[in-house]
Amino acid sequence: MKRILFVLGLAAVLSLSASAQQYNKAIGLRGGLYNGITYKQALSSSSYLEGIASFRWGGFMVTGLYEIVKPLDANTPALDWYYGFGAHVGFYDDTRNGPWDEGDFDGPMIGADGIIGIEYTFREVPVNLSLDWKPAINLFGYDHFWNDNVAFSIRYTF
Repeated sequence: MKRILFVLGLAAVLSLSASAQQYNKAIGLRGGLYNGITYKQALSSSSYLEGIASFRWGGFMVTGLYEIVKPLDANTPALDWYYGFGAHVGFYDDTRNGPWDEGDFDGPMIGADGIIGIEYTFREVPVNLSLDWKPAINLFGYDHFWNDNVAFSIRYTF
């Protein structure tokens, strides 16, 4: 009898933790000043790894982020907010002259990133929408703080 109660209790706990997670994987497009592709993978019911491949200033950047997800409102279970940190590696080739040109910079870059945002996951269709701010600082290469990375993402969840 104790074994049956233990197994039932364990199954109930596991089902509760699985239902708290909005999705297991998601892939989609990220649009903003840094356009690209985003992929998110659940680690637990409250944490994700996100990979972003983005393009800007004639270059390419790959970013990896660890994100903590929290419900924004108990009355809207599909609406969450998240925050996290990570790193990026890539290169720029800004040899063009434009209205916002900060000077010529090119070459490899390595740096640190933060992220904070909100997301909504539809229950009826496998779609996730998010809006976030991802500041970054280059530690190697063109040493600069980028605080203008606000983006909207749309992802297919599975």
